[in-house]
Amino acid sequence: MTKIGLRNFWFQVHKWIGLVLAILIIPLCVTGAALVWDEALDHGLNPQRYAVSGERTIDPQLYVQAARAVLKPDDRIQSVTLPKSDGPVVVAAIPGSARPQAGPPVRTNVWLDPPTARVLDRASSNSGLIRAMHMIHGSMMIPVWGRSIVGWLGVAMLFSCFTGIWLWWPTVGKWVRGLRWRRHRNLDTNLHHLFGFWIALPLFVLSLTGAWISFPQVFGAMSGAQPQKGPDRAALARAKPLEAPKTSLDGAMAGARKALPGEIAMIAWPTDLKPEWTFTIGEGAARQVKVDDATGVAKAMPAPKEDTARLMRRIHDGTRMGWLWQVVIFLGGLLPAILAVTGVIMWWRARGWKAELKARQRAKVA
Repeated sequence: MTKIGLRNFWFQVHKWIGLVLAILIIPLCVTGAALVWDEALDHGLNPQRYAVSGERTIDPQLYVQAARAVLKPDDRIQSVTLPKSDGPVVVAAIPGSARPQAGPPVRTNVWLDPPTARVLDRASSNSGLIRAMHMIHGSMMIPVWGRSIVGWLGVAMLFSCFTGIWLWWPTVGKWVRGLRWRRHRNLDTNLHHLFGFWIALPLFVLSLTGAWISFPQVFGAMSGAQPQKGPDRAALARAKPLEAPKTSLDGAMAGARKALPGEIAMIAWPTDLKPEWTFTIGEGAARQVKVDDATGVAKAMPAPKEDTARLMRRIHDGTRMGWLWQVVIFLGGLLPAILAVTGVIMWWRARGWKAELKARQRAKVA
């Protein structure tokens, strides 16, 4: 294949990826951009949840009692998350009579004032704009196959990044010529060329990490990751908290503090799949203490080692990656939407002048 033929081939690949998938890529990218700062967004959408009176925390048992007052009688407490600084305490519960389903059961979250345990808000985990954006970004709100569809969109965007750089590269002169603003007389074409170049590498990384998150078994096998022992993550998410744990919260907490002193960030209740209390100590690279529900014996777990899958997720959502990378992720969500729109405009304009050219050629022949 000649150089021109190869360029035309990659042009067709790039064009049809953009045209066919534009309607899916735009909501996927825009929601990804917004979710970089989902906590700040939640502050703006639900200010009542963050109207705390102070940072001092009290006995977690009081938070459980306050939450039970607004929960349904059969709801089972799943976790208590204590605030990092000036935020609320969050108690999560799931229905004890929840039917088996493919995904995790719907939780009820209760936001509490740390110093007083006053209820600030109560909502289902499946409600609200932010949850809707998570569902769009994670599965396009498509049951069963949605996660795989998002993963294949990531793979398609990998090819789009590669072919876009190929087509951006100037055919004449040095590569720096491609950085010029006015490569074309139309604004949308110039935007497409320039934005496409600067976002190509970050978008490639975000597409790769997104595909990795969607297909963990495939990429995990490629990276040499060891298979998880015991119940998988999906099964653990569906596990039910025990209705009546044998070890009380106070007893489990005393054992956890003795095993590993430090500020408790989160308490997870024992479940039917893992009958043990889990205490997360500290923030960031936090450690955990497991307390056996049957015996009350506490065991401090070793500091977790970040595997490739966790690293891919952190890179994708910007957790502990610094504000600069978060800005890059934000732009990596907005600019592809602009590229999709400008690409469609370029294609539509090309249809017009090609039709005119064919009409002139037919007129000459006639």
